Amino acid sequence: MPERTLSAAQLSRATLARQLLLERVALDPITAIERLVALQAQEAASPHLALWTRLEGFEAAHLNAAFDAREVVKGTLLRVTLHAVSARDYLRFWPGLANSLRQWRAPVVRQFDLGSQMEVLAAQAAAFAAEPRTGIELRDHLPALELGQGPAGQSDSWWAVRPVLPMLMAPGERPWSFGRRPRFVSAQAWLKAELAAEAEGLEHLVGRFLAGFGPAGVDDLHKFSRIRIFELRAALERMADRLVTYRDERGRLLYDVPDGLLPPADTPAPVRFLPMWDSLLLAYVDRSRVLPDAYRNDVIKVNGDFMASFLVDGLVAGLWRADLVDGRSRVTALPFAPLAPAVELELAEEAARLERFIEPLEPAVYGRYAKTWLSPERTAKPPN
Repeated sequence: MPERTLSAAQLSRATLARQLLLERVALDPITAIERLVALQAQEAASPHLALWTRLEGFEAAHLNAAFDAREVVKGTLLRVTLHAVSARDYLRFWPGLANSLRQWRAPVVRQFDLGSQMEVLAAQAAAFAAEPRTGIELRDHLPALELGQGPAGQSDSWWAVRPVLPMLMAPGERPWSFGRRPRFVSAQAWLKAELAAEAEGLEHLVGRFLAGFGPAGVDDLHKFSRIRIFELRAALERMADRLVTYRDERGRLLYDVPDGLLPPADTPAPVRFLPMWDSLLLAYVDRSRVLPDAYRNDVIKVNGDFMASFLVDGLVAGLWRADLVDGRSRVTALPFAPLAPAVELELAEEAARLERFIEPLEPAVYGRYAKTWLSPERTAKPPN
């Protein structure tokens, strides 16, 4: 039987539904994060804001408590960047991603002629980090490298091995659980559990991705995870009897879980504010599913920063910023094009809601990115 073809609007609504952006839901942070797959956590505030925009009654303390209870963890995962995931998923995700992390670090291994030393250094780092350690402590504990320097003159062993170890960040600092001087800890020691087998981990990650972002192509899986295409194809073949397939309007083959949400293309989509690096914008080769091509360079900066944005009718329609004004948080919406009066009203109501959330925590959240908010030709337009 030929695969059913899904329109761009159908795919967009499927993504919004699975990413909890069609309506706020009453879920605990652990369940929600597993539904969302992983929350980009390069900035400590981002996972909290990602949940705030999706969950009914969410408070920052809810996620902080999950970090403290070790039910949610933060570590280097997809695309060699920091993510918050459930502890259950981390134990599977990391083995599934291990090969891609090693491939990313392969030039360093060759540069330093580390070879089998990597295994020795990794074992030493894991043993020393059975309890939380700072990066300086780990650097000083491991033997120094003598065969050259890495970027910015870094020559320490910890820098060389850190991305290829199952290491987590220990929480502690408020308001967002993690400060800018992280403490690292062995994942197995922190979670008192062993990692899954590689094949099991890879299939689990693929299944999570399709449930959270499907229907999607193998190239989307690669974009999101940086796992090599042939590994992903092999996993999809092993999972074939557990998946369904579709086509998009260009004829591209899309994979999905059998019970994946596919709401009607005309399902209403409310205004929503997204944090920096929201996974919604990182999951697809063709980002026009949620990000119009005309606005791509406004949202994605040349240094790789994904700016805080907002959705109108399911598509990115502008950026937002938060400032401290007369002791209060003020959220300013920066639309890319004029908005209808009803949308401006909805945007203002949502901005006020965001202000109430961040004001006691970090009223000028993402303030250090203020100079890169907009391209020079764009002008700020606060909501009415």
